[in-house]
Amino acid sequence: MTTPFNLPPLGENVESGTVVGILVSEGDTLSENQAILEIETDKATLEVPSTVNGVVTEILVKEGDQVEVGNPVLMFDSEDSEAEAAVEEPITEKPEVEKAAPIEPEAAPVEVSTPPPAPTPEPTSLKTAASDHDGMVPAAPSVRRFAREIGIDISQISGTGPGGRISIEDVKAQAKQFNTDRSGIQAADGGAVPEVTLPDFSKWGAVEKEPMTNLRRAAAEHLRSAGVHIPHVTYADKADITDVERLRKQHGHRAEAAGGKLTMTAIALKFAVAALKRFPQFNASIDMARQEIIYKHYYHVGVAVDTDRGLVVPVIRDVDQKSLIDLAVELSEVAAKARDRKLSLEDMQGSTFTITNLGGFGGEYFTPIINAPDVAILGLGRGHIEPVYIEGAFEPRLRLPMMLSYDHRLIDGADGARFMQRLIETFEQPFLLSLEG
Repeated sequence: MTTPFNLPPLGENVESGTVVGILVSEGDTLSENQAILEIETDKATLEVPSTVNGVVTEILVKEGDQVEVGNPVLMFDSEDSEAEAAVEEPITEKPEVEKAAPIEPEAAPVEVSTPPPAPTPEPTSLKTAASDHDGMVPAAPSVRRFAREIGIDISQISGTGPGGRISIEDVKAQAKQFNTDRSGIQAADGGAVPEVTLPDFSKWGAVEKEPMTNLRRAAAEHLRSAGVHIPHVTYADKADITDVERLRKQHGHRAEAAGGKLTMTAIALKFAVAALKRFPQFNASIDMARQEIIYKHYYHVGVAVDTDRGLVVPVIRDVDQKSLIDLAVELSEVAAKARDRKLSLEDMQGSTFTITNLGGFGGEYFTPIINAPDVAILGLGRGHIEPVYIEGAFEPRLRLPMMLSYDHRLIDGADGARFMQRLIETFEQPFLLSLEG
């Protein structure tokens, strides 16, 4: 019997993706857990595994197609009735996966400005806790959790799904309606921030157009949101890394023997966490809906990685519990996964702070954009030998430009300066890590 194989859930709040690779052909034999497609979502490129055994009879998609979760991607023959029964029928409401609440790094934050799919009821007040009756609301647990996280009373929402079922889009629409009525700060066309109207560039010469990839579109939306909602302040200074660089070269072979590379980024991971422990507000998030500051007692640092598809931010977890060699090896591994499109959604979630290093490309200073919901990001430039006046004479010293962008809603200028000076002190006197912890 010929049966459709439908695109399975790709992750929480991920409803579609672009086909970037087809890993099977018509006539191929399928086995469970065999990779059949590569799908690029707005957060990562994922391999879609088969959940059935059978023979591919027809491939329904091609590279470049946009495919929604639940839609068929291929047809297969199977005599295994259990396997056929396991294949989901096409659905009209997107399935949702219950997962731990993410942060998204070089994962985009949840936007609440999506146009409502249907008229919503009169706006209700935001609440800091879910309604006592939300357990009776026809909605998936992940939808109820999302409503609680952004402060929406789910019992006041009319669902647009079958039987009045509430989707995440319904919650977003309710949040948008409330914010529109409450603030009154809306553009004439109803959008929160009007888009720029572009002229017809072809009037002045030849042009070429190409669609944005999911990753580029997600990055654009994420950075635009950060620029609009976060009051950025960038503090810049330089650290004398002459001694650290000498130690890095002296002991780099130890990291290489373990399979990694002892880079300045790996060292910055360790030094940044020492500063985060001294200044916990930099390892926090701000919840304006609940008027709360969320302090995190773990240290997961996102590291920006340049790939041929654009910028991604994998997360190095529990940096405070790992040695420099451990960090060097793990950083090399995640960078390779990023460039090979092997990062999972989980690999890019949960950061508490971010580091981006442009030193390899030249230049000294730039303005890093905060990777929300983090409240700070450290940028590193290219180090240069400079004359430094020490005890009556100039000496050549290697100095590293560093830029710290922080969220001014939570972090004051004086604290930004103190954090940077602590970081500089650690770069210049790494023995302090052992002396003070």
